[in-house]
Amino acid sequence: MDLSTSNYASSSGWSATLDPELDSERTLVLVFGASRFAQDPSPLRELIAAYPRSHVLGCSTSGEIFGTKLADDTLSVAVLRFEGTDIASASARVDSAEGSLAAGAELARTLTREDLRAILVLSDGLNVNGSELVRGFNSELPDSVVVSGGLAGDGDRFQSTWVLDDSGPRAGLVAAVGLYGERVRVGHGSKGGWDIFGPERLVTRSRDNVLFELDGQPALELYKRYLGERAAGLPATALLFPLALRGEERDTKVLVRTVLGIDEASQSMTFAGNVPQGHRAQLMRANFERLIDGASQAAASTRRTAGAQAAGTLSIAISCVGRRLILGERTEEEIEAALEELPRGTQQIGFYSYGEISPYASGHCDLHNQTMTLTTLSEE
Repeated sequence: MDLSTSNYASSSGWSATLDPELDSERTLVLVFGASRFAQDPSPLRELIAAYPRSHVLGCSTSGEIFGTKLADDTLSVAVLRFEGTDIASASARVDSAEGSLAAGAELARTLTREDLRAILVLSDGLNVNGSELVRGFNSELPDSVVVSGGLAGDGDRFQSTWVLDDSGPRAGLVAAVGLYGERVRVGHGSKGGWDIFGPERLVTRSRDNVLFELDGQPALELYKRYLGERAAGLPATALLFPLALRGEERDTKVLVRTVLGIDEASQSMTFAGNVPQGHRAQLMRANFERLIDGASQAAASTRRTAGAQAAGTLSIAISCVGRRLILGERTEEEIEAALEELPRGTQQIGFYSYGEISPYASGHCDLHNQTMTLTTLSEE
């Protein structure tokens, strides 16, 4: 596998010359960039034009990862030309959260082949219910197919996101690529590092990803009590206090949910993924050292699931915007911690997201929030 990474900034252009020699039907071009590139897509069009036969996949971000550095208002790009791995791409329109399940199932069916090994998926970050999107993929795929990726970001603004395929950046899009054959090696890992606090409450009224009541009390009113003065900054400040969910008291599997929006009239909260009625919910808060250690653990898990990896490995790092807001000037520490745990010579790009998609440990994928999620790609 041939691998090249580069980044783009308006002030300085491309850090490395785009190499059209890497263009082929077995080439994957990954790109993560600021939301403003939907209005100024010239560098994205330049990238697509440089690799006309390749499969292009990308999305907007809440910060771009390039190596061990974090940047805003840039593009982070990786070009992978596989030798013995086939690639196919597909996309689906999603104009509202209600279409999320069907979009996931449609993409899975389109990409399914007997030798399918993995799917990378990037989704609109505002109009899609991530849990339903994942459920759609899981309904059509066996456990042996690794599905990973994330939801596009827009800083802490929550106004507009885009997803990129061969036709350019668009809102309301879910795009995916399938990787096929025995030679591709895919690793995955996802960890959080937040502390749980306060009482565990029962979700007494919800509909999909909209939470109305906890313990019979209006969810937003209760949440504001915990936030205190920070409640004035909702929904952005909710990123600092995500929700931990588990199905029942003895469950060890905990999924984390991030708030995307609030409704004062109904006193409800909309999350990036489902908050099922009858589940148990508990607030979480940050622990700096545990967040950074969580990134290391995610990388260690990725290394284990990938097995032996050849030279030229790419790490795709997708971390939640809430982690960035908490870590502040220490954000690059989690990026560095992840890369340090991976094999020497691994190159890394990625982005800060509104949701992360990866298996919890193994098997079918889940939607995660507030995690560092890593996917590694290499070829035997």
